[in-house]
Amino acid sequence: MNVFINLPVEDLERSRAFFTALSFAFDDDFCDEATLGMEIGGTCYVMLVTRERFATFTLRPPADARETTEVLVSLQLESREAVDAFMETAVAHGAEALRDPQDYGFMYSRDFADPDGHIWEPFWLDLDAAKRGEAV
Repeated sequence: MNVFINLPVEDLERSRAFFTALSFAFDDDFCDEATLGMEIGGTCYVMLVTRERFATFTLRPPADARETTEVLVSLQLESREAVDAFMETAVAHGAEALRDPQDYGFMYSRDFADPDGHIWEPFWLDLDAAKRGEAV
């Protein structure tokens, strides 16, 4: 099963530059004048879609991600250090850090708003420790 997360954006070129800085790739088979198909990994993609085209996908008005939270996109990374590095890169390229790091011992997370206000949550998880209810 493939997963396609659709997010409305104001400026495709700004979005491409921002997510390229975070080392994401784009699949030209899913890109056109109003859409960028960004590969997250495996069978997961984020479709960055102009607000105008996005509005044609639904009968409800698109949310303004700067005013409301319509989705949280969580990305599991391989270490705490990878989470911090990802976060630093995001902020250096225009993201807004939203809160202090959350450290639960078995899980460590950060979150930021991308240039369109969508919230991304890079995190690290020790699944075995989480299942045992242990702090690491």
